[in-house]
Amino acid sequence: MAGKTSTQDEEELFARPRVRGIELMRNPTSNKGMAFSLKERLLLGIHGLLPPVFLDQSDQVAIIMENFYRWQNDLDRYIYLMSLQDRNEKLFYRVVTEHVETMMPIIYTPTVGLACQKYGVVYRKPRGLYITINDIGHVYDILCNWPIDDVKTIVVTDGERILGLGDLGSYGMGIPVGKLALYTALAGVHPDQCLPIMLDVGTDNETLLKDPMYIGLRQKRERGPAYDQLVEEFMNKVVKRYGENVLVQFEDFGNRNAFRLLEKYRYKFCTFNDDIQGTASVAMAGIFASLKLTGKSLADNRFVFQGAGEASIGIAELIVKAMVVRGLTIEQAVQRIWMVDSRGLIVKNRPSGGVTEHKIKFARDQKPIEKLEDVIKMVKPTAIIGASAIAGAFTETILRMMGKFNDRPVIFALSNPTSKAECTAEQAYTFTEGKAVFASGSPFPPVTYKGKTFYSGQGNNAYIFPGVGLAVTVCDIRSITEDVFLEAAETLSEMVTAKDLAEGRIYPPLSDIRRVSTSIAVKIAEFAYKTGLAYHQPEPGDKAKLIQEHQYKTDYEQFISPIYDWPNNPAKI
Repeated sequence: MAGKTSTQDEEELFARPRVRGIELMRNPTSNKGMAFSLKERLLLGIHGLLPPVFLDQSDQVAIIMENFYRWQNDLDRYIYLMSLQDRNEKLFYRVVTEHVETMMPIIYTPTVGLACQKYGVVYRKPRGLYITINDIGHVYDILCNWPIDDVKTIVVTDGERILGLGDLGSYGMGIPVGKLALYTALAGVHPDQCLPIMLDVGTDNETLLKDPMYIGLRQKRERGPAYDQLVEEFMNKVVKRYGENVLVQFEDFGNRNAFRLLEKYRYKFCTFNDDIQGTASVAMAGIFASLKLTGKSLADNRFVFQGAGEASIGIAELIVKAMVVRGLTIEQAVQRIWMVDSRGLIVKNRPSGGVTEHKIKFARDQKPIEKLEDVIKMVKPTAIIGASAIAGAFTETILRMMGKFNDRPVIFALSNPTSKAECTAEQAYTFTEGKAVFASGSPFPPVTYKGKTFYSGQGNNAYIFPGVGLAVTVCDIRSITEDVFLEAAETLSEMVTAKDLAEGRIYPPLSDIRRVSTSIAVKIAEFAYKTGLAYHQPEPGDKAKLIQEHQYKTDYEQFISPIYDWPNNPAKI
């Protein structure tokens, strides 16, 4: 073409990355290890820096898996996978997506809980941002230190309530890192657009404060006006840095902050709380699927909750919404829910301390009952849901009662990690004589009872938040309503097959989770355009195509154009 320079010709012939040589291999987003071709090694200045062997990505996956199984415990496997992510990002996500049932318990629950407890030991290199209570007035400067400008998804925690493990302070950073890895692996959100953030305001965990390996602020947790000032500045500066459509997911905040921050910011920013809304959505999906096994309508159920924190309140609220959609009044729906916390059944005239604000809606107008077992005797529920992090709360007596009251009792032991579960899958199936419709937060192995093998469902938020996040960022959804999570729950429940139900599953197998996340994202995209929530214009005719075009691919980038035909035409080089 007339006027074209030799430099322009060169740029069209091959895509030369900004980084070359050893720095190219040190960058996890561009490193391909021994998958670099000879042409690439020669032109990119890395010939001789690698062994003279060429491995495609499939060969590399096989080597990774062989090494993965050499490690003797899951924490070492976690560290191994994080080191892989640090050196070769595409290979890491290829491994996770191809072996998702094996990798999920390692990179997320339950192993991530142990990794958080040991974070001072497992920490290797910076991943995400740490913003402390001492950084008030300088939050924007810290955000600007992050090298990526096009951030679309942020997961933020203050580390106060990590899984069922409590206050882990800055060690809680493992949760945002793990969540965002799932955004990419399970839904295809581009990793460059993800940013994990820790708001370090101190910790009340005395063990950590005395631990010489602790890598956070060594002070008591800030709970006063300065805390709110930090969060307010953070939310506003995030929008200033990345735009008003950046998604901020709140993760593992304590009860006292989780509810009020959600209500404060949900209508002003693109945000949601995964512990409240994500947990609610995945549990609601399990409830919808359970109806196919119990033969009951949603309104025919009576729910007893063990625990009245973020997860339980979120689930209860979404159950109420689903019942209202199906014709009940709010009052009628609430009357089908009983909640038990550390002081027993939540009642209106509690003798001491009253009822905290987020529990008032579900307080019963009756005399107090202290024990969960006595509540279940009185209510004779069709479903019990545990999200209290009290291991063994669903005792043998309770499980046997549930089997006596119901042909198919619904038992959800949702607390994480596994050590905090209200009961095991084996206990649920054995003590109900194989009747239970069971789901848990962390995975349990299959259970064989009287010759039948049950594959219990894992009510993991990972079925929900990656697909929701993908739809939100692609369609530019700026207000994430409860209807979005109800839509996600219904979509997930519809993907449970008759074969799944026959095996005892009320969720699709984890091996299908990429397909599940994509389907949820497409369904939410359709819902968002129908209800006016989507700002991405013009509206695409094919929503599935729109979603798929934005999904991250694990295939290696070809740095050198095929027009360079080495070694048949070495003169070109």
